[in-house]
Amino acid sequence: MASPREIKKRIVSVSNTKKITRTMEMVATAKSKKMSNKVNASKPYSDKIKELIGSLSSLSSTVESPLLRKEDKPKKLALLIITSNRGLCGGYNGNVLKMTRAKIADLKSKGIEYDLYAIGKKSISYFKFAKETVKQSYLNISDNSGYKEAEFFANLFMDEFSDKKVDGVEIISTQFLSSSEQIPSITKVLPIVPEKGKAEVNDLIIYEPSPEAILNSLLPQVIKTTMYKVILEAVCSEQIARRMAMKSATDAATDMIKSLTRGYNRARQSKITQEISEIVAGADSQK
Repeated sequence: MASPREIKKRIVSVSNTKKITRTMEMVATAKSKKMSNKVNASKPYSDKIKELIGSLSSLSSTVESPLLRKEDKPKKLALLIITSNRGLCGGYNGNVLKMTRAKIADLKSKGIEYDLYAIGKKSISYFKFAKETVKQSYLNISDNSGYKEAEFFANLFMDEFSDKKVDGVEIISTQFLSSSEQIPSITKVLPIVPEKGKAEVNDLIIYEPSPEAILNSLLPQVIKTTMYKVILEAVCSEQIARRMAMKSATDAATDMIKSLTRGYNRARQSKITQEISEIVAGADSQK
């Protein structure tokens, strides 16, 4: 059995760890609130873009745009994997990488080639361990990321797709559904498949400069908006996962401190009882 002094040191150590996890939980809570506000603020614009594309969906077969190119049998895809740069966020990274492994296995079984683009140290280190070739890697995504980063990735993949270097672009990341639910998902970015809207182009509506020109100008915005939304949701989900992981760690530390305190009291009481017994025995021996 450990001595009271050893148990006391353990209690102090766990208490210090608890202070750290509690602080990290508070920081993650503040950041997740900030990011969730950004995600919610971006939804109206994203929904309006989709609505406009849907209203012009009848033109998708007549408008010549490289972003609408669709291959019946794609030969090569670009996969963008979004993970975090840091750990201590529960199964956030593991779930994304698990889905990535399944996607890669599916592509290999179908004989489809792929280019990997990794965001975050966790995915980069995983692909290095798995001996998977990463075409480009990035470490610049954080809670301060925004439209600038989304525009960079959107332009990158639009160029790759327009030049016919890849036949499709998909993003594997964590989707933010609510503050209590985030799930790993695959977002198909390219080619663009317009959703059928209720409204269609007709002679009663006047478009300036023209429906075709409007559709061509909206298509790149769809990619940029999708990329922006995916990045915000991934970062927000990371902070929520870290908050939950740190809360679990704090609760576990609290339970451990209670258990150690009981052990400390028992050890201390046992030592006191032993000392009293030795004193009584010594007094009896003097008689």
